[in-house]
Amino acid sequence: MQTIKFEIYPNFFIVADTFGNPEDKPVIFLHGGGQTRHSWGDTANIIAQNGYYALALDARGHGDSSWSNSGNYNIEDLGNDLKEVIKKIGKNPAIVGASMGGLTALIAQGESENIISSAIILVDIAPKTEQKGIERIFAFMSSNKEGFTSMKEASESVSAYLPNRTKPKDYSRLEKNLRLREDGRYYWHWDMKMLELWKSITPDQQIKNEARMYQAAKNLKVPTMIVRGGMSDVVSEKVMAEFLDEVPHVRSVNVSDAGHMVAGDSNHAFTNAVLGFLREVF
Repeated sequence: MQTIKFEIYPNFFIVADTFGNPEDKPVIFLHGGGQTRHSWGDTANIIAQNGYYALALDARGHGDSSWSNSGNYNIEDLGNDLKEVIKKIGKNPAIVGASMGGLTALIAQGESENIISSAIILVDIAPKTEQKGIERIFAFMSSNKEGFTSMKEASESVSAYLPNRTKPKDYSRLEKNLRLREDGRYYWHWDMKMLELWKSITPDQQIKNEARMYQAAKNLKVPTMIVRGGMSDVVSEKVMAEFLDEVPHVRSVNVSDAGHMVAGDSNHAFTNAVLGFLREVF
């Protein structure tokens, strides 16, 4: 593994962990909101071991990538960052995007006049989502603004939020998503300005956003697959069915024992689904 920086704008960087040979076909991994590039488990490494060049990115405002002082965290900003990274790679990648990352891929490719990717894999995200699931995510992200006294406290908070997931034996993965500040408390390493932006979206804006996402999905000219968590409260069976009905060229896979955080809940099954699709279309 190698950690590299892409300078998107002067002194504004997107950080990525890379796996494999840069001469191989690239696969970009985009995490969900409030996560970091470390959220993919072993997936990126395994993809690289199978002949691809895997790049797991920290989105702007997350992890070690630059944070926007002016709060520029709209989907267009995220999409433009992705397009700049693709330009610097010099090859059209397959894009694996979870939640926010999936929407980023949809907009970047679906609203582009040119083909900038080779395939898209949406991870438990569709143009329309279940509002209750989104509200549960926002509630979790809003609940720990004052940080945690210890890694154990943070781990217990995550376990309460994801009760179906086995508790980790150590805090090594969790530690990558937290930062110890001068006050002695641990904080999630993402910009709260982003959450405030998301929460400010009105119902009317949400309807317009859904229509925009659907149109972007219909515009896709590259092989596309959606991987749904079988226990997801964000992409329900109904939402999935509506999406596939509206955009019939999208393939679907259901990971039965996973929730919204598919890669973290069932990494082996998720990785196999991604790898099988990539081998077929890329």
